[in-house]
Amino acid sequence: MPRPIKWRNVCGLPENEKFGPIDKSDSERKFINMTVDEYETIRLIDLEGFTQVQCADQMNIARTTVQGIYTSARKKLAESLVNGSILTIKGGEYIIADGTGMGCRRGCKKCALRCKKKLQNTIEEENK
Repeated sequence: MPRPIKWRNVCGLPENEKFGPIDKSDSERKFINMTVDEYETIRLIDLEGFTQVQCADQMNIARTTVQGIYTSARKKLAESLVNGSILTIKGGEYIIADGTGMGCRRGCKKCALRCKKKLQNTIEEENK
């Protein structure tokens, strides 16, 4: 029997799901798909400054798994930049953290903004 899937925690979906050159139509370009969990490792390690160990803890997976995901994601980014391919972000084995203990344990900027917006919405609703 195969091992059950271990879902990776992500703080949220990317605001944009497609990146690439703007000088040609989509039909003229090659597409590369990056999964949401690959996107999350790039965001946590390269943007937020997490170590691979911190990223693994955040996503609730092993460090060696993070290392493999991160290597794959960086290769896809490089291929998109160098070859002018269109990068799409979708799919993968992930769950979106809901802020009830399964979200950011270190307090990344994305979760902080989301929590701040939730708090503002709650205050606005209470004032109505």
